[in-house]
Amino acid sequence: MTNNFSFLSIFSISDPMVFATSMVLVIGSIISWAIIIGKFRLWNVEKIRPTKISMEDNLDTVADKLIEPYDRHLWFLAMTSAVAPFVGLFGTIWGIMHLFSAIGATSSTSLAVIAPGLSIALGTTALGLIVAIPSAVAYQYFSKKSDDLYNKLDNTAKEKKCR
Repeated sequence: MTNNFSFLSIFSISDPMVFATSMVLVIGSIISWAIIIGKFRLWNVEKIRPTKISMEDNLDTVADKLIEPYDRHLWFLAMTSAVAPFVGLFGTIWGIMHLFSAIGATSSTSLAVIAPGLSIALGTTALGLIVAIPSAVAYQYFSKKSDDLYNKLDNTAKEKKCR
């Protein structure tokens, strides 16, 4: 028994809608990973040179301004983690509908006819999860780190304001 399924088969022999859905997921994954890598770099710089508040800063808004780079683009990770599974599911449903129309046209329901199309259709669901899971984990991780830094900066600003 040979198994010739690969994610590349989604792009080479699939229906144009399944292909487009897969491309949306791949582009979302690339953008998400670029954001994740950028956030890791930003937080590594934060470890080396921690963000500090000086007395010259506007103590009422300093925490909000200093936290902006850490919160930037987190919305995309949240959106990707929420939407990617549904985009993958859409690709699966479209692929299965395409498969059923092919079954109707050929009047053949053998496993040899159904399996390749079904595996490609289900591949979009897997692709959706491959995109969503790292985005969800990264969003939660960086959001928590950002919230902790904000609280630290805000508390420091309040202490300096009281002096």
